[in-house]
Amino acid sequence: MKAILALEDGNYFEGESFGAERPYSEKGADSGSGKPSSGGEVCFNTSMTGYQEILTDPSYSGQIVALTYPEIGNYGINPEDVESNKIQVSGLVVKNCCEYPSNWRADNGKAVHPWSLSEYLKQNDIPGIMGVDTRRLTRILRETGAKNGLIVTGDYDLKAVLAKAKAVPSFTHIDFVKKVTITGQEGWDEGENDLSFRPIPKHQQRFTIAALDYGIKYNILRKLQTQGAEVVRFPADAKAEDILAINPDGIFLSNGPGDPALLDYAVDTIKGLLGKKPIFGICLGHQLLARSLGGTTFKLKFGHRGANHPVKDLRTGKVEITSQNHGFAVDPKSLDQKTVEVTHINLNDQTVAGLRHRTLPAYSVQYHPEASPGPKDSHYLFEEFLAEIRKHASKPAASAPVGR
Repeated sequence: MKAILALEDGNYFEGESFGAERPYSEKGADSGSGKPSSGGEVCFNTSMTGYQEILTDPSYSGQIVALTYPEIGNYGINPEDVESNKIQVSGLVVKNCCEYPSNWRADNGKAVHPWSLSEYLKQNDIPGIMGVDTRRLTRILRETGAKNGLIVTGDYDLKAVLAKAKAVPSFTHIDFVKKVTITGQEGWDEGENDLSFRPIPKHQQRFTIAALDYGIKYNILRKLQTQGAEVVRFPADAKAEDILAINPDGIFLSNGPGDPALLDYAVDTIKGLLGKKPIFGICLGHQLLARSLGGTTFKLKFGHRGANHPVKDLRTGKVEITSQNHGFAVDPKSLDQKTVEVTHINLNDQTVAGLRHRTLPAYSVQYHPEASPGPKDSHYLFEEFLAEIRKHASKPAASAPVGR
C-alpha cells in the first residue's frame, strides 16, 4: 500500500506503508475512525541500533521519528528491550524496513516466526512509511528546523493532505507529560537482565528514591534499583508534601516529552523539594530543575537525538559519548552564576549539558546516562547520585536561596 509523509511547509515524501494503516479521510487525519492521529512533530534520530527503545521512549510522545540509518528492523522486536508499556511515537519513517528479521531474541511469545517491526507497529496501531529519502528529509529538518507533519496511507488527495499537515497542532502548545505519566504512586521491582535473561544481582536496598515520572524510561528505574535503591514513582503533578511524606533519601527527576515551559506545576513541586533531599534530573528533569532555579529554556532548531553526542565534563575535562533525545535546552545566560554552575557542555553546539546548585545537593544532565540505546560512558552519574545520598543521609535539611 502506498503512503505519504506530508510536512507543514509543503514538502512531502511518497513511499510504502508498513505497520498500521492511516487511510485518508475528509473528516481528519485520524480518518474519522477513532484511531490516534498520525500527526506530530517530525524529528530524526541518528542511532544505528535501538529502534525498539526509541519507539517506546515516552520522550517521543507526539512525534513522528525518522531514523537516519537506512536498514531498520533486521533484528526484529523482543519483549526485553521496551522502555515503557507501549509504543509512544505517532509514526515511524525509514528508508527500508526488513520484513524478515534474524535474531534469536525476536519473539513475542506467541508467533512461530520472529516478531517483525512491521507487526509490532501494527499491534500497537502505529503507522510507518518506508522507501523515503531519509537523507533529504534530515537535510530539510536540519536546515529549516523541526516541522509538523502527518502520515497517510492508501489513496489520498495531495492538496488536502498538505493542508491537514499544516493544521497539525503546534508541539509547543500541548502538555504531553500528562499523556505519559502514571496516575498514582507506584513501586518498581523489575531488575536488569543479561542477554541470557539471567537477573543481574541487585545491591541490598539501602535507600529509597522518589522518582517523579514525567515519562520515565524503564532502564532508568532498572539502573537506580541495581545501584541499591528502592524506587517509588510519583505522577508528574505530585505535590512536594506528598513526596516528602514517604521520607525518601533522594529525588529523581525523569526524562519526558514536550515543552518544559508548560510545566509550571512540576517546577513548583521541585521548588518545594530543593534543599530537602538530594536531587538528580535528566533531560526534561534537567530543564525543569533549571527553571526551578530561575533559569529559562528555549526550543532547539532541530534537537539532539542519537547515541553519539560528545559531552565535556567541565569539572574533569573528560569527554563522554552520550545518548540524547531532547528538543529544548537551558539558556545559560538565564542562570544565576552565583547560585548555579554549568558542569557539562555539548561539544557539537556548546549548549548546556549539565548543571548543579553551588550549595544545595541538586544537579542534572541533558542526556541519558542509562543509555538504551547508546554508550555507557555516563553510568557513573548514578553512582554519584547514590554517593550524594549517602553524604546527606545524616544531615539536616539545608536552607539556602534557590535562584532568582
